[in-house]
Amino acid sequence: MFLGELVLVVAVVLWAIALLMSPHGPETVDGAEFIRATVVTFVRNSAVGTLALSAFAGWLLFPNRRPRKPVRDWSILAILAILVATSLYQLVWLRSVSA
Repeated sequence: MFLGELVLVVAVVLWAIALLMSPHGPETVDGAEFIRATVVTFVRNSAVGTLALSAFAGWLLFPNRRPRKPVRDWSILAILAILVATSLYQLVWLRSVSA
């Protein structure tokens, strides 16, 4: 179980870094428009990486046998749902910004 938990922590860290780097502000400084493409590429790749790591962590953390107390499973599912939902939102948002 240690590998699955480690992959989940890595997915959360990657998600947090991409969320903090996300340019969700309406204003841009004059002369800094060239940086926007680099940030968009970084956030897009981080969102795709978060989705891949979330899928891998979910696969590792959910074996065939179910435990008697599903609190752990529900908390892991909630974390994975937040990661996936915000990553998909970032991908959709970036598509509307870069177009």
